[in-house]
Amino acid sequence: MAETKLMVWIDQDLCTGDGICEEICPDVFLGRDDGLWVVKEEASHFGSSIIFDGKGAPDGSRGVARVPDKLIDDVVEAATECPGECIMIEPYDADTVAKRGT
Repeated sequence: MAETKLMVWIDQDLCTGDGICEEICPDVFLGRDDGLWVVKEEASHFGSSIIFDGKGAPDGSRGVARVPDKLIDDVVEAATECPGECIMIEPYDADTVAKRGT
């Protein structure tokens, strides 16, 4: 399992649907059919895949994904380049992960 110091989520109210985040870091960001983006955890990093799209996992501010340490720079770049300033990065919190049932 990947080491992780950070977690990330997208404020859906601020998302402009630009998609720069997925271009920069496709292992963490994914476009939805409605034109907004969500965060995800890839099995290649954490052993199982979770897409925080409100279907199989929480969405919006409740959909907080762990960021593999090797992708921190990419996630920070995505947040910096995001025109909607909707990408929120937080320190890793084991309680948040435990509450979502993963």
